[in-house]
Amino acid sequence: QVQLVESGGGLVQAGGSLRLSCTASGLTFNQYTIAWFRQAPGKEREFVASHVNKDGSSYYADSVKGRFTISIDIAKNTVHQQMNNLKVEDAAVYYCSAISEYDNYWGQGTQVTVSS
Repeated sequence: QVQLVESGGGLVQAGGSLRLSCTASGLTFNQYTIAWFRQAPGKEREFVASHVNKDGSSYYADSVKGRFTISIDIAKNTVHQQMNNLKVEDAAVYYCSAISEYDNYWGQGTQVTVSS
């Protein structure tokens, strides 16, 4: 059974930092791309960042480039997303997703709240 468990969300003031983590189990971790998406109230879910385990490449949405950094701990099947200089508009539920050419799995989400 595949599980993705996010952690690290919380309340932070604008300009502050948080680090989200996503730990995967039940899948061959290095065969998947791990991506972060977010969804704010009343808005559609949007892509934030991803790490392609097969080739080590990372991608970021323009809105978070230079502020968010994705990193990986292969030994722990975990992807981290360091979020710096958080803005009020970054507030959302953040979801971790494991994506391959055959399937796609989602975590339950973790809430990030940014106060002004």
